[in-house]
Amino acid sequence: MEKVFERLMYASRWIMAPIYLGLSLVLLALGIKFFQEIFHIIPIIFTIAEVDLVLITLSLIDITLVGGLLIMVMFSGYENFVSQLDVGENSEKLSWLGKMDSGSLKNKVAASIVAISSIHLLKVFMNAENIENDKIMWYLLIHITFVLSAFAMGYLDKITRK
Repeated sequence: MEKVFERLMYASRWIMAPIYLGLSLVLLALGIKFFQEIFHIIPIIFTIAEVDLVLITLSLIDITLVGGLLIMVMFSGYENFVSQLDVGENSEKLSWLGKMDSGSLKNKVAASIVAISSIHLLKVFMNAENIENDKIMWYLLIHITFVLSAFAMGYLDKITRK
């Protein structure tokens, strides 16, 4: 009975596989949004204000960072919790694949969230004249919370690895 239970519990890790596949659909949605923004810029490229172009560019960078975060979570999560990715001998394999454990994945996710929050905060500062001061303060406090959380997680990971 114990062996059956353990095998069933171990096999249940495959429940995560469709979830990781679902993240690839979110990645597709981000790609569609990215190119939708590009197609919105093209007709107005010569008339758009420089500040607006920079804000749109920051949004595109934001989408790119979130996409990279999704790939990192999909591949590392799948490799750490479901099964090793077999991309074949002749295929190009990402250098970090198979080297990122759940602790380092957590730190990379935290760093990515800080980077995404930084981009968002920069967009807020560039548009500060249209945003109320108390909202800017909240954006800043949330960003500082992300930074401190990422630092604390990295520090805890460092002292527990010794």
